[in-house]
Formats: sequence, C-alpha cells, structure tokens
Amino acid sequence: MGALLGFSRAMDKVSTAFGVIAYWLVLLACLVSAGNAVVRYGLNYSSNAWLEVQWYFFAGIVLLGAAPTLMRNEHVRVDLVFGNLSPRARLWVDVVGLILFLLPAMGLMAWMTWPFFLDSWLRMEESSNAGGLIRWPVKLLLPIGFVLVWLQGLAELIKRIALLRGITPQTEVVTEYHRPDQ
Repeated sequence: MGALLGFSRAMDKVSTAFGVIAYWLVLLACLVSAGNAVVRYGLNYSSNAWLEVQWYFFAGIVLLGAAPTLMRNEHVRVDLVFGNLSPRARLWVDVVGLILFLLPAMGLMAWMTWPFFLDSWLRMEESSNAGGLIRWPVKLLLPIGFVLVWLQGLAELIKRIALLRGITPQTEVVTEYHRPDQ
C-alpha cells in the first residue's frame, strides 16, 4: 500500500501544478478579454485570433483545472443521499463511483480524443476563421485533461481504500461534505 500512497502523493503534486496553470489561465483569459474589448470598441479593430485565444484559455481552465478540483473534492455532486451518510458510507460511495463511473468514463474520453488531436496535428489544422489559430494545441488539451482526471481519480481511489483499511494517508483526503443549506 505504501507504493500506491506514494503514487497518490505524487499525483496530488502533479494535479496541484496543473491547477496553478489553470489559475494563471483565468487571469490571462480576463486580460485578453478586456484587451480585446478595448481594442474592438475603442479602436474599432478586431482579430479572430484574440477571440480564439480566449477560447483556448477557457479550454485550458476547464481541462487542466478538473483534476485539482477532484483532488479537493470540490466537484459538482448530485446530493440526494450522500450528505446524510456516515463518513465511512461516503467513502464507499466514492469508491464505487470512482470504479464504476469516473475511471471508465475518463479512460474512454482520453482514448476517444487522442485520434481527434492526432488528426489535427498531422494535418496542421487551422481555424477556418480569417486570422484564426492552429487547432492542435487546444485539441491536445482534451486527452491531457482526461488523463489527468483519470490519474487523479485513481489517486483518490487509493486514498479512500487506505482510509477504509484504517490507514491514514500522508496526503490530503477531503472527505467532508457541507450541504448548501448548512
């Protein structure tokens, strides 16, 4: 179990690093958006490339920020029963959900988006908009983002199994749940 928990700690560090990138992309997206608005309405000039850069930044925010969001247990939940369960039962719900839903879905999405990126890269696909950007960098974010969530899901599974076995991992495991009405 020690090696698996070591992997979990390493994956937490990787997710945290990608989370920092996602945070910076938020700032960059805001700056580009504001600059684009000033140039468009102040100087009556526009560029499709600047609009597309905003979309690329947004894709990076979502896809690179998903794994650290999962690590912090800040993802969206549909809470019908979860909030009223005991902490041990919540761990079991997480284990079952990770095994049956998250890991297969993220694995499938990573597998399906890789050829999508590869085709774009091999063709050096460009935007059909005048002055648009090359497309493969943003399409590369798809498999990277899904693999990161898959790996973080595996790390979360390891941590929850360790907790169920009575082993306290030397890494953060967010198991608390705060209902919105509290």
